[in-house]
Amino acid sequence: MLVVDMQVGLLNGEPKHDLPGVIERINKLAAKVREQPGTVIFVQHCGRKGDDFEPQTPGWAFLPELLRDPDDVVVRKDLNDPFAGTDLQARLKEIAPDRVLITGWATDLCVDATVRSAVTHHHHVVVVTDCHTVSDRPHLDAVSVMRHHHWIWSDLITQRSVKLAGANELLP
Repeated sequence: MLVVDMQVGLLNGEPKHDLPGVIERINKLAAKVREQPGTVIFVQHCGRKGDDFEPQTPGWAFLPELLRDPDDVVVRKDLNDPFAGTDLQARLKEIAPDRVLITGWATDLCVDATVRSAVTHHHHVVVVTDCHTVSDRPHLDAVSVMRHHHWIWSDLITQRSVKLAGANELLP
């Protein structure tokens, strides 16, 4: 399970769609993944000096509401794509998951890049449809952005599967 960029810095700016609910569902799903046993990987964006995700600043920290485990893995990135310039693919290769669940922030940027790159790196992907979020954009409200990306992801041409499922479908 990948949890993308769920950091304090995302609280700056416009409100994020259903953020408390997204956090709650991520926590429940992460607990289930750990029980299976599976691996939870937190992707942490490392921004530039002065931005909301500058390393070692309050915004860089993971949201305190996230329930993390000492065995969880942290992968740090400085681009939208957490596979680019990181050891994420090597870690996933070691773990050899049968599927990669993708959650986090922001639907149209880092979550989208993660979905596309995971497929490119030959992983079966499950986008957890109610475990990612975004704020309203100048041209689309958050729900429309999410709905649009669900449509795109469900129609990607790929060698691997991309499935969309709500957290309740993945939790018994």
